[in-house]
Amino acid sequence: MANNTKYEFENRRYVLGGAVIIVVLIFIVRLFFLQVVDNDYKAWADSNAFLKKTLYPSRGMMFDRDGKLLVYNQPAYDVMLIMREVKPFDTLDFCNILGITKEQFLKRIADIKNRRLNPGYSSYVPQVFMNQLSAREYGVLQEKLYKFPGFYIQNRTIRQYEYPNAALVLGNIGEVNRKDIEKDSYYTRGDYSGRTGIEQSYEKYLRGVKGMEILLRDAHGRIQGRYEEGKHDVRPESGKNLTLSLDIELQAYGERLMRNKLGGIVMIEPETGEVLCMVSSPTYDPSVLIGRQRGTNYAALQKDPLKPLFNRALMAQYPPGSTFKPTQGLIFLQEGVITPDTKYTCAHGYTYRGGKPACHGHPSPLNLVGALATSCNSFFPWGLHDMIDSRKRYPSVQEAFDLWKDYMVSMGYGYKLGIDLPGEKRGFIPNSKFYDKIYRGRWNSSTIISIAIGQGEILATPLQICNLAATVANRGYFVTPHVVKEIQDTPLDTLYTKRRYTMVDARYYEYVAEGMRGAVTGTAYGGTCRGAALPDIEVCGKTGTAENPHGKDHSIFMGFAPYQQPKVAIAVFVENAGFGATYAVPIGKLMLEKYLKGEISEANKPTEEYIMNAVILPNSAL
Repeated sequence: MANNTKYEFENRRYVLGGAVIIVVLIFIVRLFFLQVVDNDYKAWADSNAFLKKTLYPSRGMMFDRDGKLLVYNQPAYDVMLIMREVKPFDTLDFCNILGITKEQFLKRIADIKNRRLNPGYSSYVPQVFMNQLSAREYGVLQEKLYKFPGFYIQNRTIRQYEYPNAALVLGNIGEVNRKDIEKDSYYTRGDYSGRTGIEQSYEKYLRGVKGMEILLRDAHGRIQGRYEEGKHDVRPESGKNLTLSLDIELQAYGERLMRNKLGGIVMIEPETGEVLCMVSSPTYDPSVLIGRQRGTNYAALQKDPLKPLFNRALMAQYPPGSTFKPTQGLIFLQEGVITPDTKYTCAHGYTYRGGKPACHGHPSPLNLVGALATSCNSFFPWGLHDMIDSRKRYPSVQEAFDLWKDYMVSMGYGYKLGIDLPGEKRGFIPNSKFYDKIYRGRWNSSTIISIAIGQGEILATPLQICNLAATVANRGYFVTPHVVKEIQDTPLDTLYTKRRYTMVDARYYEYVAEGMRGAVTGTAYGGTCRGAALPDIEVCGKTGTAENPHGKDHSIFMGFAPYQQPKVAIAVFVENAGFGATYAVPIGKLMLEKYLKGEISEANKPTEEYIMNAVILPNSAL
């Protein structure tokens, strides 16, 4: 009996001991969870003693290539709240000050508490209630802030623009969304980041580094001053300033010339790849996308049928038309299909079994220089025929054509060039598999002959067309186009400093440059770009008229100047404007003169007035 009692006692002792150990383990796990895992507990503990205020850095400023200030900052004020500290107050008075309804107030509170919309929400941590108060709203609220416990003002900055130009290049900033917050721990709800343009592509340089100010509370939650005299505060680091390659005066002039027209202008400094201007029309004043009206204004721009938010200069993909012909001449020379002296007959067009691309009247036969000067529509189809249909040079049409495509890619077509702006499109250069799929392997030059003159399936952006002009100007290489010239205390990516050579020898580019010069001078052949001629400046050019199945043809001009030691390359694209010489050429001439001379001569004032007053828009927009 005694043994049984002793045995039961021992069992009870083990059970009690085990229970105590379990309780202790639960306590330790719970304590670990509260102090290490659960951020709310830590936030509660900290918030009883401290108020941690984020100090937002000034966003980096932007300057043009001549040091003119383009984008800077101005003060703004956000209304913040700590939900746990909010006590009953006069909601109607609060709403009247901020110009909102009670329903809007309640919705904002609900959105703050919604962890799906606001990841990481804690009632102990400051939250953004309303951003970007005006100076007047801030002044009124500041006077009455003592009536609204739990609310305080957070100082910020917002963007300001010195010029109403280059909106699509500069870009804009907007409030971050849930995906931004999940992707980058730098952001919290209510923060801003670059959404388009340079603001987006250089966000990590422009945004700077946040700081922190720690304020001490008393037992009643009242602020007593800085904790340990600011010993633990962290100063914010301002974002880096950017010097852009843009000439803002040239940009503004281009936008004026393109007013009431659809299209774009791109100008590049050939030696460096720096973009001097990038005009897309229509455009808008960048200042409409700042402040609390940003959302309303952005929605209006989105609904505009002329698409002012669409950067035609690097997003629109057009048939390049005759501006494509220099690439064909270069390929044929490099592959030995032609020599500089090779001549093809024209007879007003290239005749083949499937049809006849028409051509205007000019001397015939012509060599490459003459064909470029007159923009012959026969020479280049003949060259393509002799290249890809020749079994002496290549085993098959497919192998010949894929080699042709490789040349095109080396010249910057068919893929993105890699400009430091978001949204660039690649255009389209087909390969042999593309045509094999359509024609089941049975095709030759006659099937696709229109690509030799930049029609058919060929698509290019104005940026790519301008880059071709820069490549010819450099006689065989280009530097990746870029709009940022310098980053404060930081070297540029080597992508924007290295030369990219094409597959064509530099010596062959001399013949193309000579042909483009002849197009402007009209010497011997009668050039198609004579309207681009400028006194004392040797302009080289190439017109283009791109067929448009949806309406009137597009007007295109591509060129560079001077002929020797070029300083600028240009592409102009005007939608539905007809022949290249009608609108694109005079716009190109004015832009070249503006950049190289600094002003428009009296002789060209009538042309300037004519272009600025011209309206070329769809009937629905008139």
